[in-house]
Amino acid sequence: MSEIRIVVAEDNLLVREGLIALLDTVPDLTVVAACGSLPELFESVERHDPDVVLTDIRMPPEHHDEGIRAAAELRRTRPGLGVVVLSQFVDPAYALALLDAGTGRRGYVLKDRIDEIDRLADAVRSVHSGGSFVDDAVVDALVRSRTRMVDSPLDLLSERERDVLAEMATGATNAIIADRLHVSQHAVEKHSNSIFSKLGLAEDREVNRRVKAVLLFLAGDAAEVPGVRSSR
Repeated sequence: MSEIRIVVAEDNLLVREGLIALLDTVPDLTVVAACGSLPELFESVERHDPDVVLTDIRMPPEHHDEGIRAAAELRRTRPGLGVVVLSQFVDPAYALALLDAGTGRRGYVLKDRIDEIDRLADAVRSVHSGGSFVDDAVVDALVRSRTRMVDSPLDLLSERERDVLAEMATGATNAIIADRLHVSQHAVEKHSNSIFSKLGLAEDREVNRRVKAVLLFLAGDAAEVPGVRSSR
């Protein structure tokens, strides 16, 4: 198993040291630098050339959305670098902002679950391999908000299709979804095709239907995504 080199950016010293201690328990994960502000993050990336950045969503200098801004800038300057944003906010708007320029190599994990090292390690490995990871609590929030809407297209989905959709939106592969739901991969493929058909998600190579289109649709913004049409 190859080593994944990580830069940790977190302004709270105790949280930062806790993250480092957790990550050090995983054999294939190595923290090469730790910092506490956005300028220091960019400096650490330049100096250490990591594989993945694990960053708080808010830190100095403004304590606003530095993690999201860092992910956007690194998408431009280092497209092969994975970024996992840590946030205390379930608000789907933050996840959508992170994924706005693309879902590949981006992850969103809630801070109150970072002590679940398997989840954190999965997020790091996923973005490192070119995939994505969205905390399932954020997906649940999206589903709940969407199902409260009148005449929601989600009403067309079966209970099993809803389960597949929730797993799909986290970036899980068909194999992983099949394992989690105890069904065959063929069944997952069948449910996925049915979901996209019922939700009116057109096929487009420029749109990652498995994550971005589904998340945007659930958030009520599908009309803004190229290749995605809303059935509302």
